[in-house]
Amino acid sequence: MLNTTIQVPITFTHSAITEIKRLMQEDGFDATKLLRVGVKGGGCSGMTYVLEFDHQEPADNVYAIEYLTFLINKSHELYLYGMQIDWQDGLNNRGFTFSNPNASATCGCGSSFAV
Repeated sequence: MLNTTIQVPITFTHSAITEIKRLMQEDGFDATKLLRVGVKGGGCSGMTYVLEFDHQEPADNVYAIEYLTFLINKSHELYLYGMQIDWQDGLNNRGFTFSNPNASATCGCGSSFAV
């Protein structure tokens, strides 16, 4: 018998999962979309994180953590492996933050990085 384990390449803090689920409960949310985590070229450090709701594409892997289903394009996993997504809700910081061990440099905005 062959046992396989699929390791989820990224993690979410409890506060990030709570905020994402809250967004999904808002009026007008398109329930046919899933959370997409990815990267795209641009930003002041060369690459920018993508965190949005989108439809599944053939090149996506689908993962689930604590009943949160999300997509990552297979080619983006290399850049995201080991990353943690958090939600900050303080007076000085409000929004999602990305802690990526693969980033060789990040910019002050926190959403742009280099590898």
